[in-house]
Amino acid sequence: MSTRQFKYRAFISYSHADEKWARWLHRSLETYRIPARLVGQSTEFGAVPAKLAPVFRDRDELASATDLGAKLTAALEGAATLIVICSRSSAKSHWVNEEILAYKRLGRSNRVFSLIVDGEPYSSGIPGQEDEECFPRALRFQLGSDNELTNIQAEPIAADARPGKDGKASARVKLIAGILGVGFDDLRQRELQRRNRRLAVLTSSAVAGMVFAIGLATTAIIARNEADAQRLRAETEAETARQTASFMIDLFSVTDPGEARGRSITAREILVKGAERISTELDNQPHIQTSLMDTIGKVYTGLGLYADASEMLEEAVVLRRELSSISGVELGRSLYNLANVVLLLADYDRAAMLYAEALSAIGSDGGELRIDINAALAELYFRTGDYVRAEPVLQQVLAERRQLLGREDPSVAKAIEEIGLNQFDQGNLAKAEARLREALELRWQTLGREPHPHIAENLNNLALVLMTAGNYEQAEILYREALAMNRQLYGDSHPSVALSLSTLGSMYRNQGNLELARSNYLDALDMQRQLLGTEHPEVARVMNNLAFVYHDEGNLDDAMAMSSAALEIQRKVLGDVHPNVGSSLAVQGRWQMEAGDVPAANDLLQKALDIQLSSLKKDHPDLAITRVDLAEALLLSGRNEEALEQARLGEASLIRALSPDHWITAVARHIHGAALHALGDTSAAEPLVRSSYEQLALDSAARWAYTDKSLQTLIMIYTDQERVADVKKYTSLRADTVTQ
Repeated sequence: MSTRQFKYRAFISYSHADEKWARWLHRSLETYRIPARLVGQSTEFGAVPAKLAPVFRDRDELASATDLGAKLTAALEGAATLIVICSRSSAKSHWVNEEILAYKRLGRSNRVFSLIVDGEPYSSGIPGQEDEECFPRALRFQLGSDNELTNIQAEPIAADARPGKDGKASARVKLIAGILGVGFDDLRQRELQRRNRRLAVLTSSAVAGMVFAIGLATTAIIARNEADAQRLRAETEAETARQTASFMIDLFSVTDPGEARGRSITAREILVKGAERISTELDNQPHIQTSLMDTIGKVYTGLGLYADASEMLEEAVVLRRELSSISGVELGRSLYNLANVVLLLADYDRAAMLYAEALSAIGSDGGELRIDINAALAELYFRTGDYVRAEPVLQQVLAERRQLLGREDPSVAKAIEEIGLNQFDQGNLAKAEARLREALELRWQTLGREPHPHIAENLNNLALVLMTAGNYEQAEILYREALAMNRQLYGDSHPSVALSLSTLGSMYRNQGNLELARSNYLDALDMQRQLLGTEHPEVARVMNNLAFVYHDEGNLDDAMAMSSAALEIQRKVLGDVHPNVGSSLAVQGRWQMEAGDVPAANDLLQKALDIQLSSLKKDHPDLAITRVDLAEALLLSGRNEEALEQARLGEASLIRALSPDHWITAVARHIHGAALHALGDTSAAEPLVRSSYEQLALDSAARWAYTDKSLQTLIMIYTDQERVADVKKYTSLRADTVTQ
């Protein structure tokens, strides 16, 4: 492992003919954010740094020099790695060859990397193809013991950015992996990362904006992204408009039949083609370049291609920060678009900084953009569990959108939906359902009944609320409708499809169909891992759901293992005091209690309760359920007074949050009665436990284990009361039920 400290992470060697590529590579390396999990790891090149800057690419002094000069020699000596941009031009460049030779003579041949942008490697040895060579001679051959080039062919480490090869994005990742001395897959995981149910407007609606007005002769229109309801302005100058139109027409037209080869051209292929051209062909027209980067970056986001979106939008932000002529609103829009992708990738701290910078950039201007940024901030708040802070921001967003856009604009429906979801997060199911139905009706009025990303999202969210409230039949209808719509909109692999599969799996589990639930969860989990990476809150959520299925199937070991893996992800991404962490601890406490480890159960449930008390409203269902579980664990520990207090508080909250008739409320009523029985008050305990049993026995959604527990407690109460006939009646009833 190297311990030397270098001044530069890399030295970029290139021909002046490839200056555009050099500028792109320089920006890409210096703005790349190294995954936190890799920072500090030991590699053959030393510890992985937090960033790749600085990278050296200045070669102005070569214009009149006869040798490399002191500055470049010092820079080569101070560079941890050398990156050669390989092209037909660089293969013929005296200076590129000299830089490679000088660097190899420092004893660092293993630190030379190449980026192929055109030409062919080693074609100089093929008769008739000599001019296609892209590797300089010093790159093609090894050094001898005398530090001179030999005729022994070298095997340089190469990333290939040419069309049809690695592609620009993967080539960049390969180079960075080489510079850091880590595996390609370690970085690629970072490049493939979620989206949560409510930010679909920031992603899916970008796809709705893909129908560009191609056949425009006099103006260039970049389609409005419905998530932020902003139409990207075409440049006002006629020449700018003409060139933008020409670029878009050329990009979205397949004029060469040979290029298609008889197959369909996918949206992603069109976008990759456009992204490559934007980065290399429009450097002298930065206003057009950055507007197109913003547009294609948002469409990438809509397709669930978050790595591609992040790269494109990062570059747009870097360029716009450097432009003195750019307006604050234009910079703010780029920052906002980038922040949305960063939020989807669960980098909450950076998302918050980008949103703050966007608000600062637009100042008092921005109009609808400023409202959208505030809406995104509210999304950030409830993703991090700060539901109370989100509520007034959402109410302000709704009021401002109604005033600015009118009461029937799709953005108004989105604001209403967000308020409903925030109510759901706080446990207010009735208010949540009312708001979500209001949003859905408004969307049907304005968008019609045809498949639309916003409608699919709204259906899915409403189904979630209905399922939580116990209305399983209606919830299943909406879940199925949302899944079919998402598949029609996105195909079979997309974050929205994964979300629909997962929520439908929850529906099946609540109906007791564990086989279908497991199948849906596994499909969703596989898709989320491919799209979002292995460490993402949405992946953890699906893992927790799958753990419940294992538990219900009686496989407690697998359930605990899956739950523990999910909890590790949540703690890493969300921190130790997030409500989701509290919920996971509570589930593990419940399962430890079932396994007979009562001390461990008490410890886990108390930790969960402490987290939820600090992060949830007092009547939130999750908090109430944890109280009930803790009460049961306290009963098993003989701490009956404490158990009674927690059971009463939990039942009262569930009555308010769910309803007296919900089966979960019936479970709480049973624990309340059991605590009274443990304290000797059988007369007060009997009606509570009997009512609980009767309700659970009739509710198909209630787990049999809860029904059986309430029945056993009821038999014990009748035994203590010496009600022989009732003991026989319910004992016989239990025997019949167990047999069935």
